[in-house]
Amino acid sequence: MPVSSSLPLSRRGIARAAAALLATCALGAGAQTAYPNKPVRVVVGFSAGGTTDVVARIMAKELTQALGQTFMVDNKPGGGSNIATDLVAAAPADGYTLLFVAVTSAINQTLYPNVKFDLNRDFEAVALGAKVPNVLVVTPNVPAKNVKELIAWAKANNDKVSYASSGSGTSIHMAGELFKVRTGLQTQHVPYKGSAPALTDLMGGQVQFMFDNMPSSWPQVQGGKLRALAVTTKTRSPSAPDLPTMEESGVAPFDVSSWFGLIAPKGTPKDIVDKLNKAMNAAFDKPEVKEAYAKLGAVAEHNTPAQFSSFIRSEVSNWAPVVKASGAKVD
Repeated sequence: MPVSSSLPLSRRGIARAAAALLATCALGAGAQTAYPNKPVRVVVGFSAGGTTDVVARIMAKELTQALGQTFMVDNKPGGGSNIATDLVAAAPADGYTLLFVAVTSAINQTLYPNVKFDLNRDFEAVALGAKVPNVLVVTPNVPAKNVKELIAWAKANNDKVSYASSGSGTSIHMAGELFKVRTGLQTQHVPYKGSAPALTDLMGGQVQFMFDNMPSSWPQVQGGKLRALAVTTKTRSPSAPDLPTMEESGVAPFDVSSWFGLIAPKGTPKDIVDKLNKAMNAAFDKPEVKEAYAKLGAVAEHNTPAQFSSFIRSEVSNWAPVVKASGAKVD
């Protein structure tokens, strides 16, 4: 019945409102010192060692140094990051449980028909932490030296061409689907459980191309085991300035990147959000952060909570038709 189906959301909303009210009352009564006055939990929806986790740990270290309390990364993988996202959506809105969100959560809004959270409704945007370009790579036995040649070769050998991804619904998968939409290719998608096994089969010639995060595939490109044809962002990557973009290669519009940022449960006080945003923006200017980001091919720009919120809304909207066109769906 309609009444009972609305109860979980109501309980979550009541709990969140109660937590926010208690935090506000404590602040007003002077019972709470300036935020943060205890360790902060930064939840990551992926296993340790991946790009999301690496960027999260860079930012957690910077926030710890800037704000004087430990920001602890807590990896909660599973459900395509939905477990972590839902956990933080239901957490108290007091600034002590945060989510280091990735593009996957924006994709999941359409990919999972029964997803519980809503990025726009259930969270306060804090700051966009980094963007990492994907790169189109091919196995060396593919004769194409650029994107146009790959398209021509793939159309001529359509029944023999497949592309790999790190899993259905990932930005890597969706970049491949966007490529098909923009070019009319009918190549087969082969999902793997992570980039590592996908790259192994790509280098072995079992699949022919892949849109991968630059940090994981670039060492193979530099070692001559893969050939890079283009980056997927609107501008060239500082880590590979000679590599053209997909749009420069004739496939447009095409702007895909893996992005990561910090968000908090809806109702988190504005002064806490602003303090976190200020600390993250300051970190982007530090030489050691710039160096760490450069190794990942990551870029970051100063941004406000309002700008990051607008960015999240646009990502959810932009990915929806690509997901639907791919036919991908996870219950």
